[in-house]
Amino acid sequence: MRVEDLTVSFAGRDEPGRRTGQRANVLEGVGFTLAIGAIVGLVGESGCGKSVTAMSILRLLPSPPSRVERGRVLFEGVDLLTLDEGAMRDMRGNRVGMIFQEPMTSLNPTFTVGWQIDEALRLHTPLGRKERHQRCLELLRLVGIGAPERRLAQYPHELSGGLRQRIMIAMALACEPRLLVADEPTTALDVTIQAQILDLLAGIRERLGMAILLITHDLGVVAEYCDEVVVMYAGRVIETAPVRPLFANPRHPYTAGLLASMPKLDGGRGMLPTIPGMVPSPGSRPVGCPFTDRCPNALPRCRTEMPPLEIGPDRHAFACWNPVR
Repeated sequence: MRVEDLTVSFAGRDEPGRRTGQRANVLEGVGFTLAIGAIVGLVGESGCGKSVTAMSILRLLPSPPSRVERGRVLFEGVDLLTLDEGAMRDMRGNRVGMIFQEPMTSLNPTFTVGWQIDEALRLHTPLGRKERHQRCLELLRLVGIGAPERRLAQYPHELSGGLRQRIMIAMALACEPRLLVADEPTTALDVTIQAQILDLLAGIRERLGMAILLITHDLGVVAEYCDEVVVMYAGRVIETAPVRPLFANPRHPYTAGLLASMPKLDGGRGMLPTIPGMVPSPGSRPVGCPFTDRCPNALPRCRTEMPPLEIGPDRHAFACWNPVR
């Protein structure tokens, strides 16, 4: 998949229920590539645009108030943004799967998990009822769920958080997609279950040869599982590189700040470094670099000009006028 210059705006609101004529760009020129079988980590603070990017790729944002201003999302040569709704519906859950952040709100509480896994098979495959049932059992075994016959008959509220997340993965993998978008798939799970889920995704990637776009806050997870990293800030991609070069030599001050804030085993008991300030809202971003007010390396030029994202050695690209040396 190749995302090129993706720019998405939202209509502003003056008061509850009333839209204004003004629009604010939530994503601004987002671009990155995802190779066959690769795992790319999309990282950044809350509010940086990671989930909006994922939802825009699958065209799940309501329109209005959202609108794609420009850009392309090329998946196996097809621009997803130009497909009609019927063709896009055929794409979702079939060739492109998605794991949402919170399984308790993503699963329908009024249907059994078996019915919900079976739904994708009914929509996208010619399998008969018995074949679909066997496929559902296979999927539960694939994601490490024991007693699959009993689990298929249960409702989401009868399962633990870890089991619900595995059900979501089974649903996303039902049609063996070429691309899996995982939006913080381990949110609200304990550390042991997190590791099991991530190991499961990595193993399935190896088995099926699919690519994974992994959205996460956890840079430790990125270092362990991802091949490349895309760092977002205020709706823009501000740095991208293979994992090793980025962790060894971050060039953008924001990336360096994120890495410095990670707990370290030999870090003693002192306070962790933090990045002061907050991510600017879409309607109040500065003309130049949006990180200027929080940046220790800011120059006068940073307030008036947005630096371009330029690719250097080792496919390492960053958008900064005064990078970390």
